[in-house]
Amino acid sequence: MITRIREVRKAKRMTLDDVARACTPPTTPQTIGRLETGMRTVSIGWLNRIAAALGVAPTDLVDHPAAEKLDVIAMLSGEIATAPRRAQVVLPPRPEPTQVAILVTASMADYRSGDELWCDRLEPEQFGRALNRDVLVPRPAGRFQFGRLLAREEGKLHLLPLGSGARQVVVSEPAFLVVPTRLVRKLG
Repeated sequence: MITRIREVRKAKRMTLDDVARACTPPTTPQTIGRLETGMRTVSIGWLNRIAAALGVAPTDLVDHPAAEKLDVIAMLSGEIATAPRRAQVVLPPRPEPTQVAILVTASMADYRSGDELWCDRLEPEQFGRALNRDVLVPRPAGRFQFGRLLAREEGKLHLLPLGSGARQVVVSEPAFLVVPTRLVRKLG
């Protein structure tokens, strides 16, 4: 079986050591290197372990004609654009099973009409991870509040709606919140 382990690992900007440590149970960088180069046979078990460590589907690690990838043509660094020294790819985004989306229908703050916000759903014990980030919080009667999470105290979330002149809003004991993790924007 021809694998794309190295290609995907580099697209994820991970070292052999990063992948080895992220495996469950952890392994050695040498083992990952041998699996990448074909010096060691890749079993289904190894494919699943490495895919989990890289945060991709096992099928992303197998080279087949229908494999989705984007070839990197240039690297931008400030005002300089250079060709990559070696062939590189970017994997198209795939939603995680617990992700949800927000569609922006009218421009506001940093968001433009037509933007898609891919969001992670967080439970109350995880709300601290979203401090000082934009979030969507459910409110009674099927409504939502979107804004910057300023503080969290005693089951109450303090949000600052986006836009000039907005006043702070307090939402009590929301069952969950969603935090955008990826912006998908069509240019032009």
